[in-house]
Amino acid sequence: MNKTYLDNASTSFPKPPCVAQAVAHFISEVGCNINRGGYENAYSAAEIVLDTREQLRRFFHSSIPVENVIFTPSVTYSLNILVKGLLKPGDHVLVSAMEHNGLMRPLVQMEKLGVTFDRIPCTPLGELILEELESMIRPNTKAVFMLHSSNVCGSVMPIAQVGAICRRHGLRFVVDSAQSAGILPIDMDTMYIDALAFTGHKSLLGPQGIGGFLITEEMAREVSPLISGGTGSISDSEETPDFLPDKFEPGTMNLPAIYGLHAALEYLEQTGIEQVYQTEMARTGEFLDGLSKLGDHLKVIGPNRTVNRGPVVSIDCLHRDNAEVAFLLDSQYGIMTRCGLHCAPNAHKTLGTFPHGTIRFAFSHYNTPQEISYALDSLTKIFQSL
Repeated sequence: MNKTYLDNASTSFPKPPCVAQAVAHFISEVGCNINRGGYENAYSAAEIVLDTREQLRRFFHSSIPVENVIFTPSVTYSLNILVKGLLKPGDHVLVSAMEHNGLMRPLVQMEKLGVTFDRIPCTPLGELILEELESMIRPNTKAVFMLHSSNVCGSVMPIAQVGAICRRHGLRFVVDSAQSAGILPIDMDTMYIDALAFTGHKSLLGPQGIGGFLITEEMAREVSPLISGGTGSISDSEETPDFLPDKFEPGTMNLPAIYGLHAALEYLEQTGIEQVYQTEMARTGEFLDGLSKLGDHLKVIGPNRTVNRGPVVSIDCLHRDNAEVAFLLDSQYGIMTRCGLHCAPNAHKTLGTFPHGTIRFAFSHYNTPQEISYALDSLTKIFQSL
């Protein structure tokens, strides 16, 4: 049985061949650490790390210093640092009603310490009701934390407009780009983003285990490090360095993954994210068109269009259990999807699919029209077997 991978919102697969080659090159040919060795391989690795920071700064159109590009193990780690390092008891923050638990769980932890938050309402299609935002700002509101694109249904938040409101009211603006980086254009400067959290293993096409955040000078001064330890710098002191990137990068870095991310970013620069986006929207459109012919059997959750959305489509089966259909797609047809609540319970409450969730199909530019047709034919056969 051939396998068809349609779970790219979880992690992208396949990766460009250059990614595995770069990881293997580091492991087999370089192998050392950085900031801790005075020899050629260590200097060579440090150059790749620095160049990857510059790639990310350029990719997200930011004028911040290159040392303000911080590496972490994932976007979740990044959000934990930004939430727990910025907020203090008495602070209030705003989030969208579509957030992932990568943000909400650390925020709920902080709620128990005296931080409060409110959710900006979204429509039943998962789209932000922007006009509600300003009326929800309080005197103690410190920041807006918001995802760029929903991992459940693909809806896209109006980041530029939200950033402008934050700037007007003197609020920090933190964006979770887990589902948008590598697909949607992000301009930190013109969108007034103070900190952008990213992960390498989704649409940036890198390996698992590498993420990070880009942060402005002003906000970096306000955020306390969540983890501290050895950095290879000012080793005569037991104090945590107050300069970047060392302030937020203790311990040994995941250099194999950074090498892989470096190669992935080169691939995306050569291919162009606009081309990637157009290809993925073509697959999304083909899938949505096919689903419209199965309307008696399912409901499309979220935007039923290809404009202003990500390449993620969720369905709710009307006459069969979602988990059963997802199991049959995998076991009988080799189609890999994700069924359930997708670590975003309030998003499903907003969309009307809580607590049972949806079946999520998420496409990459490697998916072919033939794979989309196969997925639609497989769904048709499953529904016809009632």
